[in-house]
Amino acid sequence: MENQQDHPNKSDVTRESGWEREIIEKVALAAVTEQTRARRWGIFFKSLLFVYLFALFGMAMYPKIKQNLGVDSKYHTAVIDVVGAIAEDKDANAADIIESLRDAVKDKQTKGIILHSNSPGGSPVQSAYVYAEIRNIKKEHPDLPVYAVVSDVCASGCYYIASASDKIFVNQSSLIGSIGVLMDGFGFVDIMQKLGVERRLLTAGAHKAMLDPFSPPKTDETKYMQGLLDQVHQQFIDAVKTGRGDRLKETPDMFSGLIWTGEAGVKLGVADGFGDDDYVAKEIIGAEKLVDFTQQGSLFEKMAGKLGASFGQAIGSLIQSPSLR
Repeated sequence: MENQQDHPNKSDVTRESGWEREIIEKVALAAVTEQTRARRWGIFFKSLLFVYLFALFGMAMYPKIKQNLGVDSKYHTAVIDVVGAIAEDKDANAADIIESLRDAVKDKQTKGIILHSNSPGGSPVQSAYVYAEIRNIKKEHPDLPVYAVVSDVCASGCYYIASASDKIFVNQSSLIGSIGVLMDGFGFVDIMQKLGVERRLLTAGAHKAMLDPFSPPKTDETKYMQGLLDQVHQQFIDAVKTGRGDRLKETPDMFSGLIWTGEAGVKLGVADGFGDDDYVAKEIIGAEKLVDFTQQGSLFEKMAGKLGASFGQAIGSLIQSPSLR
């Protein structure tokens, strides 16, 4: 007679397989539940990111919307920032400032324009573009005043722009002027010799490597570059004289690159009076309400600009250019 313990019955086998099946089902159910939870969280975070980007987009577009709709039935003073270094890839660039000016001019409620100026200067080309636009606005809209209001500093390229305005207002402690042009760099020839480093430079064109910092300076090239600086400087001087006219009390040092306080600037005629944005809007223009017309730029353009900034700066550092600083 066979031992029953050697042959488990069907109920035992069924019980064991049912237990295994139950475990597998629980594991599968847990995996499905986890996937569902992960998918829900993914949808939540994607939705949150969408809302965040939409909010940023709305904030970037808000100033433009505000300009187009107007504020109320009363006149207002348009304020446009000229803040920071003036360059094509900076916030203070000619394209944005000019577009801001044109938007302000188009708004029928604009009674006057304030250029809120706080900049050490920058590109002479960008400054000249804005200068020309202001002069054109004054020609086409002689009854629309354009005033520059200086906070901390309005030097070099910033003053180039400000000199096109009808009047310049400063604080007694503001810094203003610096009517000059510079081009700076470094020379590493002696250091290379001490380190035993040999410069190997090939060019097609006798002056292609002009002012190369790793080669000794050449007298004729230095003289040529100084001539370029003198030309840009004279353009700057002519622009200031045209804009300021006989208000300037010229001195031998006026166009030497010196900078003055606002108080001294008024005495020299490089500025006209004292006052901030609120004062000029209320007392000079006669429209107390200030509306910011400064172009903020597209959010995506700013992000793209930052991506290329490091590369552009690396290239720019190899190419010296005149600067109104």
